[in-house]
Amino acid sequence: MFVHAAQRLGYHVCVLDPDGAGPAAQAADDTIIAAYDDGHALDQLAARVAAVTTEFENVPAASLERLAARLPVRPGASAVAIAQDRRREKRFFAARGLPVGAFAVIETEADFAALDAGLFPGILKTATLGYDGKGQAHVASVEEVRAAWVAFGRSPCVLEARMVFDCEISVLAARGADGDCRVWPVQENIHAGGILARTIVPARIPPAVAEAAKTAVERLIAALDYVGVLAVELFVVGGQVFLNEIAPRPHNSGHYTIEACQTSQFEQQLRVLGGLPLGDPSLIRPAVMVNLLGDVWFDAATPIEPDWSRLLALPGAHLHLYGKAEPRRGRKMGHVTCTAETLEEALATAAEVERVLRIGGR
Repeated sequence: MFVHAAQRLGYHVCVLDPDGAGPAAQAADDTIIAAYDDGHALDQLAARVAAVTTEFENVPAASLERLAARLPVRPGASAVAIAQDRRREKRFFAARGLPVGAFAVIETEADFAALDAGLFPGILKTATLGYDGKGQAHVASVEEVRAAWVAFGRSPCVLEARMVFDCEISVLAARGADGDCRVWPVQENIHAGGILARTIVPARIPPAVAEAAKTAVERLIAALDYVGVLAVELFVVGGQVFLNEIAPRPHNSGHYTIEACQTSQFEQQLRVLGGLPLGDPSLIRPAVMVNLLGDVWFDAATPIEPDWSRLLALPGAHLHLYGKAEPRRGRKMGHVTCTAETLEEALATAAEVERVLRIGGR
C-alpha cells in the first residue's frame, strides 16, 4: 500500500525483503532479497535509494543506524528501538509523565519479590516480538507469573495490570523533520482473539476523551522526536485514556484512511520521507474497516477463495487483498473499508460484509 502511494506521486520504490514474493516486492520497482541484518544488502539499498522507511517494527535498530549514516531514515533507530521492547516503551511513557497503567518489569527471579498486589489480575507479555496476542499470558498470582515466565523461556517480560476498559482506541499521527505534526481522527478498535477485527471511525467516545487521546499522542510524538507515521494504541477507562503500546509505522487500524481521509497514512509516510508538506488527515466520510483473516478462506479443511462479487455489490464497500500466497487461519489477508454518509450506515454495511463472509459466526 505504501508502494502504490509512492508510485502515484511519481516515486520509484526498492524493497529489501527476505521474501522476494512478498506483497511489497510484488508491487515494487526493484527488490533486494536478503535478511534485514545483511550488511551487504543494506549497503546495496543505501546505494540505490534516496531515503528509507520501514513497514513493520521488527527491522533491527542496528540496521537502521547503519543506513542512517548514509541517508535519511524515517523513523529513526532510537524510536524504533523503544517500540521493539516493552520494557523501554513502558518506562519511556512513565518517565515523561504520560498516562500509562501499572506495570512491572520481570527479568530475573529477584523481580518477583517486588510484585505489588495491585498488578493482579494481570497480563504477562514478552518484552520483544509479541504481537496479535502472541507471547502473552493472563495471570492472577505471583505463582502464575513465575510459571508463565518459565514457559516463555525466562526471557524478559512486562507484567501489566489488567484494565477493565470502556473501549480500545488508536490514534495515528505523522510528524515531519521540521516538527510539523498532523493527527488523524481517533479510531475505535474491536479485537477478536487478540487480533484486530474492526476499526470504527470516528470513535464512539465523548469529544473530551478524543481530545485527551490526541493530546497524549502529540506529547508522545514530540518526546520521541519522532519523524514518520506513528500509531498509538490506548485504553479508555472511566473517561480517562491510558497508553498501551506504539507501532512506529502505518497501522492495520489506519487502513481506512485510503478511502475515508483526505490523506492516507501511506501517502503521509511518503510525504515525510520525501520532505514534502504533510497532507490534511481529516475525515471525508465515516468508515468501518473489517479485517479479513485467512479463516474466511476455510469452509472446510481445504481453503476456498471467497465469492468477492457479493461483497463488491455492497455500496461503499472497498476490498483490498494483499497478495499473500497462502491463506492461514489468523493471518491477515486483506481488509474491507465500508464508507457511508453516516456512521450508522457504515456499520450496517460492515455487518453485511461480515454476514456475507461468515466472519465471527455472523
